[in-house]
Amino acid sequence: MSEHRSQGERGHDAPLPGPVKVTTYTSGNVPGVSYKGGYAHSPRDEDEAAPPAAAAARQGAPGGTRVMPADRDHPASAPPPAKPPRSRRSGGRPKKRRSGFGRFLRWFLAIILVIAIALTGLIWFIWSRIEKVDAIPDDHGSARSDGQVFLVVGSDRRDDLDEEEQAELGTGTAEGERADTLMLLHLPNSGRPALISVPRDSVVDIPGHGSGRVNAAFAYGGPALLVETMEANTGVAIDDYVQIGFGGFAQIVDALGGVEMCLDEAIQDEKAKIDLPAGCQELAGTDALGFARARYFDPRADLGRVERQQELMAAIADEALSPGTLLNPIEFTRTALAGGNALILDEGTGPLDMYRFIRAMGSIAGGSGDTLTVPLGRVGNTVDWDPAAAGELWSALQEGRSVPENLLE
Repeated sequence: MSEHRSQGERGHDAPLPGPVKVTTYTSGNVPGVSYKGGYAHSPRDEDEAAPPAAAAARQGAPGGTRVMPADRDHPASAPPPAKPPRSRRSGGRPKKRRSGFGRFLRWFLAIILVIAIALTGLIWFIWSRIEKVDAIPDDHGSARSDGQVFLVVGSDRRDDLDEEEQAELGTGTAEGERADTLMLLHLPNSGRPALISVPRDSVVDIPGHGSGRVNAAFAYGGPALLVETMEANTGVAIDDYVQIGFGGFAQIVDALGGVEMCLDEAIQDEKAKIDLPAGCQELAGTDALGFARARYFDPRADLGRVERQQELMAAIADEALSPGTLLNPIEFTRTALAGGNALILDEGTGPLDMYRFIRAMGSIAGGSGDTLTVPLGRVGNTVDWDPAAAGELWSALQEGRSVPENLLE
């Protein structure tokens, strides 16, 4: 006996939809028919190898009946068909391949980052080695200046030199410390920077000490009294203080590998221990220091010397900013360490201030700045400033203007 059952009449666990064929045998076995659990059915080939769980899943009809699928093309346990892969034409987004330029850019940025971190660490280390002094007053009184003004001091400091180095550099063995060189570097708000030499024999009023040579202020009260003296006599507020001694000056030049100087005539000065021919030549630290200090061979004495000092300092700054120094890690590190050991700065002078200082000196060396000496009146063993011309110069610095053309002539 056979019968057809609708979908609503099947048990809830029947695996397939649609009509099914059910055959029930009440007694006996029919030859050629397979029996499982007393029920006859016609198995598919894969049913013979199916695990017991799969076979049990197909026994869902009540009353001991065996449910047979009517359609062999739709097995109950067949998995859903896999989704076809997306193609580029169907709007999918294929994974982008990393280009060679992208890899290069990432490596380049990583290298730049490492260099920046190393450079920052080096600057911090060098900055921690620089000696600091309290030179700039909190209150400038009536003195004022627009732009930025550096007081640059070259001292005859010898305490960092042993006897052999003193003999080699020809510095002598004088005790104490004096201001051998005085300059003002002015960075105006707009216009050309200027490097202004102040003769050390200039007669000025020294607060608390009466009238005397300007470099005596340094001997009396160090950097702070020297800054106070300059502000009191010029009316120009000093923003930053930079000092370098004999030994440090020579070390910086040697760290740079020397500086090129072009001499119009030969220089021979026994006390400065130099014998230099005319023409362009590379000066090592010892000769560069002698060149900066030489004055006995020159009929203009200190006035000629300050001009050579301006030229030499500008050449040093120009060499320090050259690609050969900045792009060579060894040269840069060596020069920076020499500068850290040689310089003395005001506590308020920072790395950015020193960058501006060096950059302005480089501009002057390249012809984009001016050099001059304070206009003088009386000249002798001591000198006096010209009241009118010097007053015009100080007014320009106070107002943040470039040096007037008539003073440069």
